[in-house]
Amino acid sequence: MSRQLDNDNPTIFAPTTSHRRVDSSRNAKSKLWATNPTSSDEDDESDYGEAIEYGQGEEREEIDEEEVYDLLRSITDPEHPVSLEQLRVVNLEDINVAGNRVLVYLTPTIPHCSMSTLIGLSLRVRLLRALPPRYRVDIRIKSGTHQSEHAVNKQLNDKERVQAALENKHLLSVVEGCLATAGKRGSD
Repeated sequence: MSRQLDNDNPTIFAPTTSHRRVDSSRNAKSKLWATNPTSSDEDDESDYGEAIEYGQGEEREEIDEEEVYDLLRSITDPEHPVSLEQLRVVNLEDINVAGNRVLVYLTPTIPHCSMSTLIGLSLRVRLLRALPPRYRVDIRIKSGTHQSEHAVNKQLNDKERVQAALENKHLLSVVEGCLATAGKRGSD
Protein backbone atom coordinates (compact mmCIF):
# COMPACT_ATOMS: atom_id res chain seq x y z
CA MET A 1 0.00 0.00 0.00
CA SER A 2 1.48 3.28 -1.03
CA ARG A 3 1.38 6.30 1.21
CA GLN A 4 0.34 9.80 0.15
CA LEU A 5 3.42 12.02 -0.20
CA ASP A 6 3.65 15.09 2.03
CA ASN A 7 5.12 17.15 -0.79
CA ASP A 8 4.17 15.78 -4.21
CA ASN A 9 6.24 18.29 -6.16
CA PRO A 10 9.22 19.63 -4.20
CA THR A 11 11.53 22.28 -5.62
CA ILE A 12 14.80 20.60 -6.59
CA PHE A 13 18.01 22.61 -6.88
CA ALA A 14 21.27 21.68 -8.58
CA PRO A 15 23.93 20.32 -6.22
CA THR A 16 26.80 22.65 -5.46
CA THR A 17 30.10 22.02 -7.17
CA SER A 18 32.29 24.23 -5.00
CA HIS A 19 32.19 25.18 -1.37
CA ARG A 20 32.03 28.63 0.13
CA ARG A 21 34.27 29.27 3.06
CA VAL A 22 32.41 30.03 6.24
CA ASP A 23 33.58 33.21 7.98
CA SER A 24 35.72 31.91 10.81
CA SER A 25 36.69 35.32 12.14
CA ARG A 26 33.86 35.37 14.65
CA ASN A 27 34.19 33.69 18.01
CA ALA A 28 33.27 30.03 17.45
CA LYS A 29 31.29 29.72 20.66
CA SER A 30 29.16 32.79 19.97
CA LYS A 31 28.63 31.66 16.38
CA LEU A 32 27.34 28.28 17.51
CA TRP A 33 24.61 29.85 19.61
CA ALA A 34 24.11 33.01 17.55
CA THR A 35 20.37 32.53 17.26
CA ASN A 36 18.34 32.95 20.43
CA PRO A 37 16.88 29.64 21.52
CA THR A 38 13.25 29.48 22.46
CA SER A 39 12.59 29.36 26.16
CA SER A 40 11.80 25.65 25.94
CA ASP A 41 15.19 24.95 24.33
CA GLU A 42 17.14 26.66 27.12
CA ASP A 43 16.84 23.66 29.42
CA ASP A 44 18.20 21.40 26.69
CA GLU A 45 21.31 23.58 26.32
CA SER A 46 22.08 23.99 30.02
CA ASP A 47 23.97 20.68 30.23
CA TYR A 48 26.51 21.47 27.51
CA GLY A 49 29.30 22.79 29.67
CA GLU A 50 32.50 23.98 28.08
CA ALA A 51 34.22 22.34 25.16
CA ILE A 52 36.49 19.46 26.12
CA GLU A 53 40.06 20.56 26.73
CA TYR A 54 42.84 18.09 26.02
CA GLY A 55 46.12 17.64 27.82
CA GLN A 56 49.30 19.37 26.74
CA GLY A 57 50.87 17.83 23.69
CA GLU A 58 47.68 16.00 22.74
CA GLU A 59 46.66 17.12 19.28
CA ARG A 60 43.18 16.69 17.89
CA GLU A 61 42.22 17.22 14.29
CA GLU A 62 39.31 19.62 14.24
CA ILE A 63 36.43 19.58 11.81
CA ASP A 64 34.69 22.53 10.23
CA GLU A 65 31.26 23.30 8.80
CA GLU A 66 32.25 22.26 5.28
CA GLU A 67 33.33 18.81 6.41
CA VAL A 68 30.04 18.31 8.26
CA TYR A 69 28.15 19.56 5.20
CA ASP A 70 30.01 17.08 3.00
CA LEU A 71 28.95 14.26 5.31
CA LEU A 72 25.28 15.27 5.14
CA ARG A 73 24.61 16.78 1.73
CA SER A 74 24.23 13.56 -0.27
CA ILE A 75 21.84 11.79 2.11
CA THR A 76 18.69 10.85 0.18
CA ASP A 77 15.28 12.23 1.10
CA PRO A 78 12.97 9.44 2.38
CA GLU A 79 10.14 10.48 0.01
CA HIS A 80 12.02 11.54 -3.14
CA PRO A 81 15.07 10.08 -4.90
CA VAL A 82 17.09 13.29 -4.52
CA SER A 83 19.61 14.50 -1.97
CA LEU A 84 18.90 16.72 1.01
CA GLU A 85 21.24 19.26 -0.59
CA GLN A 86 19.10 19.36 -3.74
CA LEU A 87 15.97 19.97 -1.66
CA ARG A 88 17.81 22.61 0.43
CA VAL A 89 16.92 20.67 3.58
CA VAL A 90 20.61 20.87 4.53
CA ASN A 91 22.56 24.09 3.91
CA LEU A 92 26.14 25.03 4.71
CA GLU A 93 24.93 28.24 6.38
CA ASP A 94 22.85 26.19 8.85
CA ILE A 95 25.77 24.15 10.20
CA ASN A 96 27.83 25.39 13.14
CA VAL A 97 30.88 23.78 14.71
CA ALA A 98 32.49 25.06 17.91
CA GLY A 99 34.96 22.97 19.85
CA ASN A 100 33.41 19.56 20.31
CA ARG A 101 29.87 20.65 19.45
CA VAL A 102 28.13 20.34 16.10
CA LEU A 103 24.78 22.05 15.56
CA VAL A 104 22.82 21.35 12.36
CA TYR A 105 19.58 23.09 11.47
CA LEU A 106 17.44 21.32 8.91
CA THR A 107 14.83 23.09 6.81
CA PRO A 108 11.78 20.97 5.92
CA THR A 109 10.41 21.43 2.41
CA ILE A 110 6.93 22.13 3.81
CA PRO A 111 5.75 23.32 7.27
CA HIS A 112 3.85 20.10 8.05
CA CYS A 113 6.47 17.63 6.80
CA SER A 114 5.95 14.30 8.56
CA MET A 115 9.41 13.17 7.43
CA SER A 116 11.29 15.82 9.43
CA THR A 117 11.95 13.49 12.35
CA LEU A 118 13.14 10.72 10.03
CA ILE A 119 15.41 13.13 8.14
CA GLY A 120 16.81 14.45 11.42
CA LEU A 121 17.40 10.90 12.64
CA SER A 122 19.28 10.14 9.41
CA LEU A 123 21.45 13.24 9.90
CA ARG A 124 22.19 12.24 13.50
CA VAL A 125 23.07 8.65 12.58
CA ARG A 126 25.38 9.82 9.78
CA LEU A 127 27.25 12.18 12.09
CA LEU A 128 27.43 9.72 14.98
CA ARG A 129 28.96 7.13 12.66
CA ALA A 130 31.38 9.51 10.95
CA LEU A 131 32.59 11.80 13.73
CA PRO A 132 34.79 10.84 16.68
CA PRO A 133 32.81 10.22 19.89
CA ARG A 134 34.10 13.43 21.49
CA TYR A 135 31.68 15.48 19.35
CA ARG A 136 28.27 16.36 20.68
CA VAL A 137 25.73 16.50 17.86
CA ASP A 138 22.52 18.54 17.96
CA ILE A 139 20.02 18.39 15.13
CA ARG A 140 17.27 21.01 15.13
CA ILE A 141 14.51 22.25 12.89
CA LYS A 142 15.29 25.74 11.61
CA SER A 143 13.15 28.18 13.56
CA GLY A 144 9.80 28.96 11.96
CA THR A 145 9.97 26.27 9.27
CA HIS A 146 7.82 23.52 10.84
CA GLN A 147 4.48 23.48 12.63
CA SER A 148 5.72 21.03 15.28
CA GLU A 149 9.22 22.43 15.61
CA HIS A 150 9.48 22.03 19.39
CA ALA A 151 8.20 18.43 19.41
CA VAL A 152 10.52 17.38 16.57
CA ASN A 153 13.52 19.05 18.23
CA LYS A 154 12.73 17.23 21.48
CA GLN A 155 12.57 13.87 19.69
CA LEU A 156 15.76 14.44 17.72
CA ASN A 157 17.86 15.37 20.75
CA ASP A 158 16.57 12.89 23.32
CA LYS A 159 19.08 10.04 23.58
CA GLU A 160 16.50 7.50 24.77
CA ARG A 161 14.07 8.32 21.95
CA VAL A 162 16.82 8.13 19.35
CA GLN A 163 17.99 4.78 20.75
CA ALA A 164 14.45 3.41 20.77
CA ALA A 165 13.93 4.55 17.18
CA LEU A 166 17.12 2.82 16.08
CA GLU A 167 16.02 -0.42 17.74
CA ASN A 168 12.98 -0.48 15.42
CA LYS A 169 14.13 -2.68 12.51
CA HIS A 170 11.80 -1.09 9.95
CA LEU A 171 12.76 2.45 10.91
CA LEU A 172 16.45 1.53 10.88
CA SER A 173 16.09 0.08 7.37
CA VAL A 174 14.51 3.34 6.17
CA VAL A 175 17.38 5.33 7.74
CA GLU A 176 19.90 2.97 6.10
CA GLY A 177 18.15 3.57 2.77
CA CYS A 178 18.56 7.33 3.21
CA LEU A 179 22.22 6.85 4.12
CA ALA A 180 22.97 4.54 1.18
CA THR A 181 23.99 7.57 -0.91
CA ALA A 182 25.86 9.34 1.91
CA GLY A 183 29.27 8.64 0.35
CA LYS A 184 28.43 10.58 -2.79
CA ARG A 185 29.34 14.26 -2.99
CA GLY A 186 26.78 16.08 -5.11
CA SER A 187 27.98 16.21 -8.71
CA ASP A 188 31.61 15.31 -7.80
